This record gives sequence, structure tokens and C-alpha cells, in this order.
Amino acid sequence: MADAAADTRTAILDAALAEVLAHGIRRTTASDIARRAEVSRQTLYRYWPDVQALLAALVTRELFAVVPRGGTAASLDDFAAGLVEIADRIRVLPLLDRLRETDSELFSRYILERLGTSQRGIHAEIAARMTAGQADGFIRAGDPESLAAMLLLIAQSAIQSAPLVEEWLPPDQWRRELHAAVAGYLAPRGASR
Repeated sequence: MADAAADTRTAILDAALAEVLAHGIRRTTASDIARRAEVSRQTLYRYWPDVQALLAALVTRELFAVVPRGGTAASLDDFAAGLVEIADRIRVLPLLDRLRETDSELFSRYILERLGTSQRGIHAEIAARMTAGQADGFIRAGDPESLAAMLLLIAQSAIQSAPLVEEWLPPDQWRRELHAAVAGYLAPRGASR
């Protein structure tokens, strides 16, 4: 029974993704999603109270899919490379591009006005990795929660604004510069890089 529910939930989220990619969030309706998922609207509402909750779950699913859990790094370079890899995966998510193109007001609300489940989850993952790096001595001292929050801001800004500066920072250079920013921010005082 639980597998059937998980399969139905996945089918609905997959249908929602297809609809959002095709039409944008504002033009995606419960009826469109239910039709594409081949379920009734009542079935959809068994899992989510409304379309906004379903779409929030979709964004969270898509972001968490590219954030590996429990990663560890052996050095500051590994830590920075791991964070850049995650940021780059998020940067090229088709859902993110579609939100940026068709629903910029909604996109900016999640960036500028509120912390969502995905941001909180990513922050927690960065903080856990930060704590491990501090214990191994390759990340500078400081409150891991605060350092992780600043890294979230740095990465989020870099992801959000990447298309604006692509003429100066094509993707390969964007990755190198973000790596340098992360490594420079976290290097222990007096450490040579």
C-alpha cells in the first residue's frame, strides 16, 4: 500500500514538473496535473491541500535530488569543489530556468522574501559538512550555522545571477570563481592555499 502511494505521489510530481516546464507555474492547474498523471483531482488533493503546496513539494524534490546527503571532504579544495558542484547542478536545473523565464516574481519571492524547505535542508547539509571540515582543521573557526548561512547566500546569489553575467563569467569560469570565493571565505587564518 505504501509503495502504491509513493508511486502515485511520484507520478503526480512528475506530471507537475512536465506541466510547469511546458506552461510555467502560474498557468499550471490541478486539472492539468491530474490529467497528465492520469489521476483524479480528488487523488491529487489527498496528497496536497492545494496546487501551491504541490508545486512547493516539486521544487523541494528537484533541488534535493541534486544535493547529495552526508558528503564529506578531505580538504578545503574538496569542500569547495563539492559546494560548487551542487550549485552548478542547481544552476542548470530545467525547473529553475523555467521559473526564471515565466514566473520571475514567484522566483524572486523564494529568493528574497522567505526561506523554503529546500533552502533549510541545503543549509543543514552545508553546516554538517562545515562542522566536519572544522574538526579536520581545514575550515576556519566560527559558528558552522553562520558560516553555512553565508555560503548559502553566496551560492544562491551566484546561481540566481549567473545568466546576467554569463558574458563575463561563462559556466567554466563561473565554477572556478565560485570555487575561489568559497575556498577564500573558509580558509583558516594564515593558511596558504
